[in-house]
Amino acid sequence: MAEETKKENRMGTDPINKLLISISLPMVISMLVQAMYNVVDSIFVARVSENALTAVSMAFPLQTMIFAIGIGTGVGVNAVLSRSLGEKNHEMVSLTAKNGIFLSFASFILFLVIGLTCVRPFYLGQTDNAEIVKYGVDYLSIVTIASLGVFFQIMLERLLISTGKTFYSMITQTVGAITNIILDPILIFGLFGLPRMGTAGAAIATVAGQTLAAVLAFIFNIKFNGEVKLFPFSFKPDLKVIKMIYKIGVPSIIMQSIGSLMVYIMNRVLMGFSSTAVAVFGVYFKLQSFIFMPVFGLNNGMVPIVAYNYGAGNRDRIMKTWKMAWFYSFVIMLIGTLLFELLPAQLLGFFEASEQMLTIGVPALRIIGTHFIIASFAIVTISVFQALGFSYYSLITSVMRQVVVLIPAAILLSRLGNINYVWLAFPIAEIMSMITTAVLFRRLYKRVIINI
Repeated sequence: MAEETKKENRMGTDPINKLLISISLPMVISMLVQAMYNVVDSIFVARVSENALTAVSMAFPLQTMIFAIGIGTGVGVNAVLSRSLGEKNHEMVSLTAKNGIFLSFASFILFLVIGLTCVRPFYLGQTDNAEIVKYGVDYLSIVTIASLGVFFQIMLERLLISTGKTFYSMITQTVGAITNIILDPILIFGLFGLPRMGTAGAAIATVAGQTLAAVLAFIFNIKFNGEVKLFPFSFKPDLKVIKMIYKIGVPSIIMQSIGSLMVYIMNRVLMGFSSTAVAVFGVYFKLQSFIFMPVFGLNNGMVPIVAYNYGAGNRDRIMKTWKMAWFYSFVIMLIGTLLFELLPAQLLGFFEASEQMLTIGVPALRIIGTHFIIASFAIVTISVFQALGFSYYSLITSVMRQVVVLIPAAILLSRLGNINYVWLAFPIAEIMSMITTAVLFRRLYKRVIINI
């Protein structure tokens, strides 16, 4: 019991820099592994054909919706659970966890239906290229119909993160990613006597890794996460708890779903230039994950610290955590900008880039890469909004960035007839996002933080 109490109080007592690094580092590593398997996935698919790469790139909006709902629900569970830990309300901790698992299963049912009914119309709404549609339907049908693993993986890992046990989360994500990487070439190209499955093989490798990660996360929660009591699991969904989860989670879901809409519209805009432009956009998203994923891992470590100290009423630790996370985020983004500016051709070369892809992709990466440093402030601060229960501030920022600025700017710039102008929409949108986030943070500080 004494040991459990000590672990519980760690987020309220350890030095901030040491605490942030110790909690975030496993998440940063696991996020890098996740980014690696996303990139490896596309590298193997690119060797099937450029149309196969385009098809997988076009799946991104619907895949993003899966992660939007899974992660958004997880953000709500994370914040409510960590705050309850800070308040020493252990009954609410376990009740929140159980309702989170229930919501994950409900989310799977939704995407099971979508996978069975909507995948082909989804692709036909973007292209009439029969080969791209076939590759895409093969891939996305499996990803959606077999999405139970990813929803449970996200939720069970969030339970580990909420109580500071990020090391176990790192293990689950790493094992899942390595499984995917090993299975990718075997299933895509039909090695060891297996049939050549192409994009369907990539999808099977993905869901197999997610399912294995979910099983491991479940075991780790049962064996090592003493703060969260999952059994007995006989319970009725608690509407009050679900409302608390989604009060924080829904803005995050909408925020990430807006990203899905943005990618869908961008794909349509870029298809007006060529299918290669869509492939470049997909490659950009895979490459930028190497930069953004570590920052998201840092944020995942920051959120429970901020939420815990909000529940414990410690303003100084909240502000120190935010400043430290912003500093580390800036450094990571600076490295990303340098890579995109100095080595764009080499980065594209990993994806069997044709001359046409290089012609479009090199200036694209250099132009888009300029917004990474600007984005560091907004990404970290948005997570503070979520940790303090003001997720609708995050939603406002996301709407401003993608709906009000990025999408209209991309559409208008595309009418100039030069694809390089389209990429300028990203730095333009990020500047507006930074300004909006700064205004909202100042308002939050004056209204809430200063009174903690």
